[in-house]
Amino acid sequence: MINVTASAEDYLSKLIEKKDFDCDVRIFVSDPGTPRAETCLAFCKPEETEPTDERLCLESFTLFVEEKSSPYLEDAEINYDADNFGGQLTIKAPSSRIPKVGEDATIEDRVNYIIYSEINPQLASHGGEVHLNEVTEDNYVVLQFGGGCQGCGMVDVTLKEGIEKTLVEKIPELKGVRDITDHSNNENAYYK
Repeated sequence: MINVTASAEDYLSKLIEKKDFDCDVRIFVSDPGTPRAETCLAFCKPEETEPTDERLCLESFTLFVEEKSSPYLEDAEINYDADNFGGQLTIKAPSSRIPKVGEDATIEDRVNYIIYSEINPQLASHGGEVHLNEVTEDNYVVLQFGGGCQGCGMVDVTLKEGIEKTLVEKIPELKGVRDITDHSNNENAYYK
């Protein structure tokens, strides 16, 4: 699943040795399945791990993999390249920005897949975009617009007749869509 090169393991173990507390390393992806996805490494104390974390036992430490992030870390690689300036730790996670939309995908993953594969390409023609802020417990999608959609005079039509109609049709358990965008700034709006 995740390849930790020998140089990365050595580098991370030296950093762990310098800590004045007992810790291992945890890997996770923030905003997985979206263009904003970031793969992150963090030191974690024993009490900071989750029972659902996958464990990759390396020679000098354990790498804890966040359960939610696991599918986005397929074929990931952690590497360290030494250079004249000390070196650089890199994480390559080619699946981190790709929505996982199998049969067992979460509602969030399915919404993101539709947003990034269908809705945003249409909004891009107007210089706009939308991203998922959250899916509420009562199954409403909360969105935030940007670019030419922020402050646009037609945003209500886009929201209800375009986005909501598409999402509810493709994900029937959704009840609707809400917008949290501050539309008072219409400087870059497509329609004023």
